[in-house]
Amino acid sequence: MKKIAILSGLLLLSGWSAQAQEKITEYNVRPAVVVRNPLQGDSINFKGDKFTINNLLKTRISLDFDNRSCERIAADTAGYVTVQKADKDNRFYLFATRLRAERFLKGKLNIYSPARFEVFVNGKSKQVKSTAEDSLSQVRPTAVSLRMEPEADYEVVIKLLSAADDKAVSVLKCEFEKDKEFVDVACLMSPDLKRRLSLYNTNFGSRVNWVSLSPDGKYLLTRYTDSYDVKRSNSHCELTEVKTGRMLLPDANEQMRWMPRSSKLYYTVQGKTGNDLVLFDPATMREEVLLKDIPDNYFTWSPTEDYLIYSLTDEGEKVEGPLKRLHHPDDRIPGNRSRRYLVKYDLATGLSERLTYGSHSVYLNDISPDGKKLLCSTSKPNITRCPFSLSSLYEIDLATMQADTLVSWDAYVNGGSYSPDGKQLLLTGSPSAFSGIGKNCGDHPIANDFDTQAFLMDLATKKVEPITRDFNPTVSPLQWNRADGCIYFNTTDGDCAHIYRYTPKNGRFEMLPLEEDVISSFSLAKDNPAVAAYVGGGNTSTGVAYLYDAKKKASTLLANPMKPIFDQIELGKMEEWNFTAADGTEIKGMMCLPPSFDPNKKYPLIVYYYGGTTPTTRGITSPYSAQLFASRDYVVYVIQPSGAIGYGQEFSARHVNAWGDYTADEIIEGTKKFCAAHPFVNEKRIGCLGASYGGFMTMYLQTKTDLFAAAASHAGISNVTSYWGEGYWGYSYNSVAAADSYPWSKPDLFTKHGALFNADKINTPLLLLHGTVDTNVPIGESIQLYNALKILGKPVEFITVDGENHFILDYDKRVQWHNSIMAWFARWLQDSPAWWDDLYPERHW
Repeated sequence: MKKIAILSGLLLLSGWSAQAQEKITEYNVRPAVVVRNPLQGDSINFKGDKFTINNLLKTRISLDFDNRSCERIAADTAGYVTVQKADKDNRFYLFATRLRAERFLKGKLNIYSPARFEVFVNGKSKQVKSTAEDSLSQVRPTAVSLRMEPEADYEVVIKLLSAADDKAVSVLKCEFEKDKEFVDVACLMSPDLKRRLSLYNTNFGSRVNWVSLSPDGKYLLTRYTDSYDVKRSNSHCELTEVKTGRMLLPDANEQMRWMPRSSKLYYTVQGKTGNDLVLFDPATMREEVLLKDIPDNYFTWSPTEDYLIYSLTDEGEKVEGPLKRLHHPDDRIPGNRSRRYLVKYDLATGLSERLTYGSHSVYLNDISPDGKKLLCSTSKPNITRCPFSLSSLYEIDLATMQADTLVSWDAYVNGGSYSPDGKQLLLTGSPSAFSGIGKNCGDHPIANDFDTQAFLMDLATKKVEPITRDFNPTVSPLQWNRADGCIYFNTTDGDCAHIYRYTPKNGRFEMLPLEEDVISSFSLAKDNPAVAAYVGGGNTSTGVAYLYDAKKKASTLLANPMKPIFDQIELGKMEEWNFTAADGTEIKGMMCLPPSFDPNKKYPLIVYYYGGTTPTTRGITSPYSAQLFASRDYVVYVIQPSGAIGYGQEFSARHVNAWGDYTADEIIEGTKKFCAAHPFVNEKRIGCLGASYGGFMTMYLQTKTDLFAAAASHAGISNVTSYWGEGYWGYSYNSVAAADSYPWSKPDLFTKHGALFNADKINTPLLLLHGTVDTNVPIGESIQLYNALKILGKPVEFITVDGENHFILDYDKRVQWHNSIMAWFARWLQDSPAWWDDLYPERHW
């Protein structure tokens, strides 16, 4: 690598004082890149302009330092670095360093050089100096304004052009000058400054999405996604041989899927009138068009590979004119009047045969192993009785077109699938399904219907057996493997998502010893259960792919695309922190410490929870990730209060008819005990945060305690009654959260448990955020509480996000939304209101 010459000695320019300025003393520097003058066929271009050296500054050069060689260069005592002067050729030098402010900070980067240069901040051009001075004494600073958010990373790259005809030595000096109101804010400057996790990292990057093994376990499909920003992303599939790891197709068609029995891949391409079905055989690497003019729909193969089942929709009645008569509470929901039906496409004849007809949608659950029967489900409203709908499960005999009802209008059955021999069904439903034979919720009269249970039905006798009654994790079936006869489940296992194997012969569950806490994709070879593939992540990883050897019970890493990124990020230490509540219940939780944690300091605390029926899953990609808040110098406490699924039925049943009971008290008790156990927490600077039901909890908590110094609620529920009546799913969600309870039968449950009817008790500074088109929790839930608190003269702010629903999907809007939350907590928990004031200057009107 070519060395960069550094002039010894002290270069001083009279009158250049550095009052309130901090010199940048080190840079990473890329080796010089020669840039030649273009061949000039004419003296001027079509605009009449002559070519000058300034035109060379427009030359594009990669600013990448992570994947290119570079060396460290130090400035002299006056702050200057000097590079080797160009002789006959022009040269580009790239200098890079990183800056990070402890709190919100404004200032300017003053750059001194007689040479021409361009300045980039986080990859964007901020300033160009297109003139060259003949001597250092003529140089005046070029200023680049910087607006630095707390603990955010700013990479500064200076593209310096050392031209052959420059008269002065190519020197560079950079000084950072803070605006006078920010002189006390600490700012780190170093080329090797470890990055902090940012919102960008939760949304963008490279990762594996899913994996899929062939039925014989010999071949593996792996899908990768590279997402760089809002407008730039790509994805691709790789087909590999499992035993050797040999790449068969580096860029396989992303539509490719495995046939149900033969280890061949299929996909469709657009044909003249319909789609063509294409088969690819990995063994021979040959491709053939199997069928032409097949239906243009998503379909399911029969296990015998001789027909396809797909769904079509009968569009619902259109509304004519400005008035619409509602027929049902769900009639407000778009598409609710449409009905889906099943169609069979016969590969031999090309016939598309409609299989179902009627006033209710029919859904395919599974196809029997011999291909002779379909397992289907349908539902109908039952609005006068909780939970307001009924479902049936039945078989269709394809030979006779007769239906055999297996489950008739049960309110709590979800669906099912066949055993490999076709003699049993694996069914799922709530603990109350089948007259409550799977119920195990202690003294609670009503189970949590979201706590999904599994059952086995003998098709000959119709006898049903609960198999997860004493199994705490909440289950979702993955596969009943035809080779080993075991059932594999994805689970909500506390704050993890583990894979369990159930052996019907002995009734035992076994957790597979996989490498990640949260498994997002799991594929098991249907005819070779000795091999599996999976994708997972956790508190410090995401999108990591592995092969699993069932005999050795060991995983082999396939790909970890985000590792190079996370290697550059300084993450906080995470560990479990649990406590025993006053009633003797163990309440689980996690603690995340700030990066570069100092146990002798006092840190503000952020408490995060959901508080509804789903636990906060471990992970690093959520906009509420504990690591994201820890990266801003908060200690973070994530609590899993009563009511969450994944901890057993008794625990989850506490969610029913509670609306904050148990949950609020446990959050308050847990926060106090957490502070007492950790002297590095500043108990006067505690914030809390939640969204949706967690937003409800944030609002409600402030009516019960003054423990928190600041709170933020996104899409929260302030009035359970109005949410019950107005949200698209308000009344149906309350069929679980307030089962058999209504505003007229238990008014206290719908009023006293909400923040609106207790608004006068709120003293905590409260930030409300809400999408303007939220159909789940209508924006009125925040409007009501905002109006109440303004009338009461309480500290409250309300941020609406235009055009967004329950989750902020638009990334640019999400950045502003995220910054508003961070600025709010900086204002109240870190004694740093400048960021909030910059975002939302005070107005008097």
